[in-house]
Amino acid sequence: MSGTQANGITRKQFIDALNEDLAREYQAIIAYVNYSQVLKGAAYMNIARELEVHAAEELSHALQLSDHIDYLGGMPTVHAKEVKTSEKAEDMLRFDLENEKETIRNYRRRVKQADELNEFAISESLRGILVQEQDHLSALATALGIDAPDPGIAD
Repeated sequence: MSGTQANGITRKQFIDALNEDLAREYQAIIAYVNYSQVLKGAAYMNIARELEVHAAEELSHALQLSDHIDYLGGMPTVHAKEVKTSEKAEDMLRFDLENEKETIRNYRRRVKQADELNEFAISESLRGILVQEQDHLSALATALGIDAPDPGIAD
């Protein structure tokens, strides 16, 4: 059944895409752990604590993705995407904001792909992850004093 295809995506391609998402979750864990500890100044104390919470949520996402990848017959990746750092708190928060936007776009796409492959339980799990990712986006935008940006539409 590894060759199952729906509307252009195979199960193997879906596993590969989930592994890309997993690498992005690892990136988020590392970034949130780092940023939560190095943000300085009274203005950033609340968001620093919030980033610690985000790190734990991203770990939960990574575990869920690993489970889905294994269920589908794949091997979960052990590699993280690159983490950007800065000595400026605002830069770090903007890096996170951009990463969250990309993550949301990817998960929107992944939900559709899971539905196309009739993997409805995975689709529901990804929807739960999306809720938390959108919350992360909102918290980061609030910390930056901006409206939450539209992450864009998944194709």
